[in-house]
Amino acid sequence: MGIRHIEHVGIVVDDFDEAIRFFTALGFESDGEGPVEGDWVGRIIGLEHVRADIAILKTPDGLCKLELVKFNSPRYEGGEGTEPSNAPGLRHILFAVDDIEASVAVVREQGFDLIGELYEYESTYKLCYVRGPAGIIVELAEKLP
Repeated sequence: MGIRHIEHVGIVVDDFDEAIRFFTALGFESDGEGPVEGDWVGRIIGLEHVRADIAILKTPDGLCKLELVKFNSPRYEGGEGTEPSNAPGLRHILFAVDDIEASVAVVREQGFDLIGELYEYESTYKLCYVRGPAGIIVELAEKLP
């Protein structure tokens, strides 16, 4: 008994296409998408009348997967999703990149920007936070030689 590995991280989004665009710009690849609905879904997640679209995206090595979910019903009537980096809860996901400047350029071309600044930490990493769609915070990290 015990955890073997993380299969995927689920992220609920309000703009499905924008979220897919954001993560594919970072280098994720499609691993399938489609609708989910029915009583079985509601029984698992504790909601009624669930209709949603999902997309599974994977890293090029296939070791990390994201499940993007857009709920068509029931609708969420909460906040804007712009909580700061220190708000309680699952706050960010870190992705290792080969060239952080190129990655930052790509996300900026897509209309997203850094939360703070690109920072070199103790000559070991270059790091930054990017806010994507639905307030998702992604940390990018390049290990320095």
